[in-house]
Amino acid sequence: MLQKLREHTSGWIAKIILGMLVFAFSFFGIESYFMTQADTSVATVGGRPVAQQDFQNRMNQLRQQAQANPAQLNPDDLDKPEFRAKVLDGLINQQLLLKANEDLGLVVGSNAIAQEIAAIPAFQLNGKFDADTYKAVLAQQGMTPLGFQQKVKDDLAMRLLPTAVQGSALAPAYEVDAYLALRDQTRDVRYMDIPAPAASSGTIGAADIDAYYKAHAADFMNPETVSIDYIELKADDMKTDAVPDEDAIKARYEQEKHRFVSPEQRLVSHILVQVPANATPAQQKAALAKAEGIEKQLAGGADFATVAKQDSDDLGSKRQGGDLGWIEPGMTDKAFDGAVFGMAKGKVSQPVLSPEGYHIIWLRDVRPGSTKALAEVKPELIKELLGSERERAFNDTAGKLTDLLYSNPSSLQPAVDKLGLTVKQAGPFTRQGGASGVAANKDVIAAAFSDQVLVRGQNSDAINLGPNDLLVLRVARHQTATPKPLAEVSDTIKLRITMERREQAAKAQADTLLANLRKGESLDAIAAAHKLTVKTLAGLSRMDNKLLPQMVQEIFKMPHPAAKTPSSALVELGNGDFSLVVLDGVHDGDPSKAPEAEHKAIASQLQNLRGSAAMQGMLEVLRAHTKVEVHEKNMGNNELQ
Repeated sequence: MLQKLREHTSGWIAKIILGMLVFAFSFFGIESYFMTQADTSVATVGGRPVAQQDFQNRMNQLRQQAQANPAQLNPDDLDKPEFRAKVLDGLINQQLLLKANEDLGLVVGSNAIAQEIAAIPAFQLNGKFDADTYKAVLAQQGMTPLGFQQKVKDDLAMRLLPTAVQGSALAPAYEVDAYLALRDQTRDVRYMDIPAPAASSGTIGAADIDAYYKAHAADFMNPETVSIDYIELKADDMKTDAVPDEDAIKARYEQEKHRFVSPEQRLVSHILVQVPANATPAQQKAALAKAEGIEKQLAGGADFATVAKQDSDDLGSKRQGGDLGWIEPGMTDKAFDGAVFGMAKGKVSQPVLSPEGYHIIWLRDVRPGSTKALAEVKPELIKELLGSERERAFNDTAGKLTDLLYSNPSSLQPAVDKLGLTVKQAGPFTRQGGASGVAANKDVIAAAFSDQVLVRGQNSDAINLGPNDLLVLRVARHQTATPKPLAEVSDTIKLRITMERREQAAKAQADTLLANLRKGESLDAIAAAHKLTVKTLAGLSRMDNKLLPQMVQEIFKMPHPAAKTPSSALVELGNGDFSLVVLDGVHDGDPSKAPEAEHKAIASQLQNLRGSAAMQGMLEVLRAHTKVEVHEKNMGNNELQ
């Protein structure tokens, strides 16, 4: 055989092969056969890459959340290295969990994916999963059903280990009792309020004011501000024909007809006999025998739901008697799918083997597929066509705008004249931005104070305010930060000095009284000497509102009183006022007085806390035994978009 091959390749066949190689090298370059692809991952976890795009997508999601609700997530934090490192840690943990699933043989069943999707409210109509709604919502998000199913599968996979670990956490009764004893603990205290001394701060001369002004110069500045001129290009403002013609509507309907097709749906229940990952022949044989036994029970008239609740290994559906709801082609794996859509209504299948194990399937009902008529979807198509026309006009105009800005970097006027745009104004605003409008947009603020715009006097690059919404700006006026005149802030400085001296005197007085108390002088004697009043409060609880929150918090931090040494503390109340506190008694709560439901609720909370701690510990163990490499050079700059 080898001799024949050698003979053939030494003749005309060899010449043809050589010619083909020369042709390929001449078009693609020989170096492409030897060059390696650049690794753009931001990290690798046991050889598994954390994709740069996944990191950027997560950062963009957080950026959108911050813009929508800055009270919960400060937009400025997103650009801090420690925040970005935390985001990357989360992605690394996800890969650690997925790798652990592989190592342990844990898999997500297709039925679990279908149930998870069907339970999402956005895909439901009148409380039930609706295939048309499902496809429409995904289309709006630019996703396909297969892509979304993979995302759901990954999300479920990342919950497998945490659910198992957290579910194994325990909260013994004695821990619940200890928690209740602490939570319901009460304390007996005596306390004495110490008002701040009168504002006798001595003379505040011109030298004092001048020294304070110089030492706190940053507190007395007029902030730097800019006012901007800008032009905005929006697809919604693009002019289009009033109504698309009928031919265009029909063409759009034929092109998008698949969106208006409701596939056949089937109402299914199943019983799963799970086959372990890497099962031995004996285990596979035992599982099949069990499945066949269940099939015989059902054939003999046994109630399907009852058998499912007793014998099914699918924890997600067994409580519902094996009910999987309505499914359509492609929602489950091929074997399950083929069986379901090859059955007659009302029939029960023989055992069907899938990656999870053997399924006995009951087809309860069938909904035939249908296609919406053109007249029914015509308004939607007209709206889409108008939107497409506006988007086309927007893209065309945006390209012209880019060219004009490139040719005229120091003026907006050429773009205004040729594209019919209007120059608008905003400002003045500081580096913290304005209260509303474009001046409150983080990207607009950054561009307005950038070197390109502020120092070089050029137009900004196009700023994306949203889908098909662009803004370009330039600085109209710039006011640098300037010190406020001393005369303007002199009264403020006098007030500050007075308050600071008063607070210093108050603290010194309170410290002296605390020292006297701890040297053995009684609280009553100290009160009498300073004409103050001692107040007594017995049975103070953690949630008591009879005292200021900072006092309650400090009282419950105080150590238990010793037999001969009182437990004392000084609590700052604000505005130079203090309270001197003596703790006389501590009484633990009685767990037996709490209702049983409360015991169970607290046990659940403690289990969750312990489970979270256990999961964190497992992640640390996984990371310690897995090679993790971070590629900082691929994490991009601080302005991921």
